[in-house]
Amino acid sequence: MKKIRYLLQPKLDPKIPDKWTFLRKFAKKQISEKAQLKLEWIIFYHTSSGKNAKATAMHFGISRKTLHKWLSRFDEIHLKSLEEYSRAPRHVRHRQIDLWERGRITKLRKKHLKYGKMKLQRRYLKVYGEYISSWKIQKVIEEGNLYPDKQAAKKAREKKNRHKGQAKKRITQFQKKEITNYLWHVDTVLLTMSSGGYRYLLTAIDEVSKLAYSRLYTTHSSKQAKDFLLRLNYLTDQRIINLHHDNGSEFKKDFEKACEELKLPQWYSRPHTPKDNPVLERFNRTIQEEFTNFWDVNPMDVEDFNLQLLDWLIEYNSIRPHQTLDYQTPLEYIDTHTLEKVSPMYSSSTRD
Repeated sequence: MKKIRYLLQPKLDPKIPDKWTFLRKFAKKQISEKAQLKLEWIIFYHTSSGKNAKATAMHFGISRKTLHKWLSRFDEIHLKSLEEYSRAPRHVRHRQIDLWERGRITKLRKKHLKYGKMKLQRRYLKVYGEYISSWKIQKVIEEGNLYPDKQAAKKAREKKNRHKGQAKKRITQFQKKEITNYLWHVDTVLLTMSSGGYRYLLTAIDEVSKLAYSRLYTTHSSKQAKDFLLRLNYLTDQRIINLHHDNGSEFKKDFEKACEELKLPQWYSRPHTPKDNPVLERFNRTIQEEFTNFWDVNPMDVEDFNLQLLDWLIEYNSIRPHQTLDYQTPLEYIDTHTLEKVSPMYSSSTRD
C-alpha cells in the first residue's frame, strides 16, 4: 500500500531537554490524565514559550493565575504534586440513629417484614406517637439485614453495586475546552452494498480544530475499532486526551482494553441521542455527500477505497475551507492557534 504523507499535528520541539521527555514518559505511569495535562503546561512554559506565562496561558486556554498556581506547586521529584487535592471537608456531620430508635424500628420490622420503609414510617408514628425519617428506617434495615429473603436482598445489593461501579461517564457531564486534541469524537457509518452486505466506515474528528480521520472496514467488531483507535492515536502523535463515542458494541471489549492501555478516558453519548455528537454527525454527512456519493469509489474494494479516502482526507484537512473555522482549514487552524511551528509531515497511512 502506497504511503501518502501530509500534515496532521505539530510535533514536539526537538530541542526540549531530555529531562522533560523523561518526566512526560514517567508521568504516564504515575499520575492521572488531568495531572499530565498540567505537566504539559509546565513543559510548554519552560521550553516553547521561553517562560512566557501569558503565551502559555493563551496556548492552553487557561488563566495566568492558574498557571502560576501549578508552577509554584510543581515538584519534579514528586509528580503527584500536580494532582488535585480533595476539597471535601475532613470532618463531616453524620446522621445519628439513637439506640432506642434503632430498637423500635427493629421490633416493627421483624413484626412486619413485608412492609416497606414508608409503611413502617406511618406505623412508627401510630405506635410511638413520634415522627421518624424513612432514611433511618432504611439504614436500620440494611445494617441489620432485616429482609424476608436475605439471599435475594444480597443479590440485589451486589447487582446495584456492580452497576454503580460501571456507571458510564456521559458527554453531557463533560466540560469542553478550546484545546486541540482535548476531545476526539469517534463513530461508525453503516454503508449498505447494492449487491448485499455491509461495509463499516469508522470516522473521527477533533472537537476544536475539526481535524478528521476515517477508514473503511469489512466487519463491525471491537477488534476493528481497536485497530482504528491505534491508527488515530499514531496519527495524532498520541496527543488525544479524551474520547467520545456512542454505546455501540464495536466500542466494547478490545476497544475498551485499548483505551485502558492508552489511558484514554471514555465519554458516552446518551442512548439514541445523536445530538450528543453534533460535530461528528456533521462530518459523517459531509464524508457521504462529498466522498462516498460523489467520488468514483466502490466500498466492496476496501483497499482501493481507503487509498482514495486518504486523498480526500488530505483535501478535507489541508485544502477545503471550513466555515466554523472562519474559512481556515483544520491544519491552518492548528498552525495559527499554537505558538509551535507546524513540523515535518506525518504519514496519513499506517501499516496493515
